[in-house]
Amino acid sequence: MGAGRNPLPTPADRSRGRPAGGQLLRRARHLLEGLEGRVAVVGSLNADLTVRTKHLPRPGETVSGGPMTVLPGGKSANQAVACALLGARPAMIGAVGADEHGAMLLDSLRRAGVDTTGVLRRQLATGTAVITVDAVGENTIVVSPGANAALSGADVHRGAELIRRAAVLGLCLEIGDEALVAAARVAREAGARVVLNPSPMRAIPAELSALTDVLVLNEHELAQLSGSGETGDDTMEMVRRLGVPRAVVTLGSRGCRVIDGAQPHRLPAFAVKAVDTTGCGDAFTGTLLAALASGGSLVDGAAVGAAVAALAASSPGAQRSYPDRERVRAFLDEQDAGWQGV
Repeated sequence: MGAGRNPLPTPADRSRGRPAGGQLLRRARHLLEGLEGRVAVVGSLNADLTVRTKHLPRPGETVSGGPMTVLPGGKSANQAVACALLGARPAMIGAVGADEHGAMLLDSLRRAGVDTTGVLRRQLATGTAVITVDAVGENTIVVSPGANAALSGADVHRGAELIRRAAVLGLCLEIGDEALVAAARVAREAGARVVLNPSPMRAIPAELSALTDVLVLNEHELAQLSGSGETGDDTMEMVRRLGVPRAVVTLGSRGCRVIDGAQPHRLPAFAVKAVDTTGCGDAFTGTLLAALASGGSLVDGAAVGAAVAALAASSPGAQRSYPDRERVRAFLDEQDAGWQGV
């Protein structure tokens, strides 16, 4: 993975040693107030078709569910919305269909404050995600890419100025390799950081890997990418196998692990009652994009991201559950100083 120019701040740049709980919360609050950097997000926009059930169906099983809801989603669009609600200035490059779902997605982005000049409308169906959510908020998701699959490298180059103006570029794997590599090349040439969320999991093109500065992924994705196959293996060792200089590994209700320098930092999750975990990882990643674009460290960004993800999990839906800066500020103010990274 490429280190890029002008290395990102390390935790040691901001605080020597591992952060105590009160100190980390203070730093998270301080970072939250300064989230204003420019972010480019190139990737997916999906309509989320969601049904709630008592339990997730097993193979071959039919279960009854509640009413179906149709809400704005897509990993990249979710990340852009999370960025904007916190005060950062994201621009989106992607594709939707010339249909009602596409109009809904564009409206949601604009209302959040996302620049949509790079979003194209195609004579195709908008991408959709079929989501099942159980009684404890866990989910299964199947994505039909629709217009997302038509996003080309030429489309990315038409919106390249949006990437050049940004400090950070966010990518995920819900679009094709050609568009991903084109976006990463533009970012590298402009000196912008490339943050890759390798989901849904598949092989990462070698050139994209070389152009990536930070990976944000869950423990299962890390195990697959590293060839370990076991989530219990040493996180530092698995990241080392990938040649990644910096990574954030999310651990669900167990928080996350930040790899940024010689020592990993473990941050716990904030305790909330989960209603729907759909889009929580995107909320976390979007917060990291905003933090890095605004000069924050990975550790401090992950602390704010943990708060944003916790609030997102406590409400149904993806984008509509995301908090604004005021709500995150109030949530952090309520937390005990005992919450700390190790």
